[in-house]
Order: sequence, then structure tokens, then C-alpha cells
Amino acid sequence: MTRKFFVGGNWKCNGTTDEVKKIVATLNQAEVPSEDVVEVVVSPPFVFLPLVKSLLRSDFHVSAQNCWVRKGGAYTGEVSAEMLTNLDIPWVILGHSERRALLAESNEFVGDKVAYALAQGLKVIACVGETLEQREAGSTLEVVAAQTKAIAERVKNWDNVVIAYEPVWAIGTGKVASPAQAQEVHEDLRAWLAANVGSDIASTVRIIYGGSVNGANCRELAAKADVDGFLVGGASLKAEFIDIIKSATVKSA
Repeated sequence: MTRKFFVGGNWKCNGTTDEVKKIVATLNQAEVPSEDVVEVVVSPPFVFLPLVKSLLRSDFHVSAQNCWVRKGGAYTGEVSAEMLTNLDIPWVILGHSERRALLAESNEFVGDKVAYALAQGLKVIACVGETLEQREAGSTLEVVAAQTKAIAERVKNWDNVVIAYEPVWAIGTGKVASPAQAQEVHEDLRAWLAANVGSDIASTVRIIYGGSVNGANCRELAAKADVDGFLVGGASLKAEFIDIIKSATVKSA
């Protein structure tokens, strides 16, 4: 079964109203492959979600960068999955390494968030990845498998899950996992899914790469068999994001 290429843009904590409007205008004017070839999702900060949704072309979709682990209530500063569905926001990013590291979100907490978001009808980009110390210790697969296991223990239907492999040492550092390194982890993770979740899910779930992806390296990464797309950070704020979207054509070349 062919897995549709997926390109997500994580804008993180960046942007003013004027800057966001300029980014959206660039996206709206871009000539990119059709929805049959690539699924494009952008993730602005919470405060800009309604604005981006109202302005963005209909073949691109919008994602939140996080949501709370349960129904809303006395959780100051949090945003619930129900609020996102009320705004007709279809996607959410969960388990990003910045939240794992800076806010001490555990594997189990991330797993609970993924399960709750899915139960409320959201689609989830679930992030996994190892630190430099973990990679140098040879424990990459062990770490990534443990992060994925916490999700698999709580999720039965994977139709609305995209896994984003983001080596922490490559996020915002300018360092990129080589195409061979990315392919190795994606292949190992798919094998883990086959052995522990099911071969059907392993063959259909999309595993995308994130970590200093840019216009110069995206096509070589995209050519790898088990790399099904990208979750892009800094480059998603620039015009080169269009080149990254266009790299989807590598799969059909």
C-alpha cells in the first residue's frame, strides 16, 4: 500500500500577525503537487490558529502544537482537544522533544495525550526521538521503541496517527541525520511496529523525519524507502518550505 507523503510545518513560538499573514500568502501562491501526492499541514501558535485557518488555501490543513491530556477545566494556560475540534482544527502535534525536555513530559503522559486527542476526533503527529547521548550510547532504537510503546499501549486505531522521528540532536542545530541514518531508524521503527503492533499498521502508518530539514537536503531524505515525509521547524517559516513540499515528487519519480 502506498503511503501518501506528509509535510508538516511546525512554526513553534514564532510570528506576529503581519508575519503570519506573509507566510500564509506565500503558501497560498505556491505551485505544489496535488493532495493526491502530498498532505500538507502547518502548525502556527495557538493564538494564530483561527487566522491561519481562515486565510489558508483549502488543500493545506492546520494543526495545533499541543493540547491538554484530558477534558478542559481548571488547567490554567492549557488548551483542550475539545476546543480544537470546536474550532475545526483537524491535527495536533504531541510529544515534541522540546516539551519532553523542557516540561518533563514522560512517555506515559505523551501516550495518554495521544489517546485522548484521538478519542476526541483529532489526528495526531506523535513525536519520538533520541538525544545525542542516547545515540552515542547505541540506544536509539531502545529509546524510540519505548516512546512508541507508550503510545501503542493506549491506541488501538492508528488510522489518524503519523509518527515523527526527530533526533533531538538534529533539531534546530543545523545537524541532520544522514539519509542512511534516517532510513535506518525509520526501518527499525517500522519493524518494531510490525512485531509489536501489527504488520498491517507497520506497512500503512507514516513515519516522517524532522531535524533541520531544508530545501537542500529534503530530496535525498525523501528518496529513502521508509521516510514518508517531514516535520519541518525553522524552514517552514521560509519560502524554502515550498521546495520541501515539492520533494514529495521523488516518491513517484
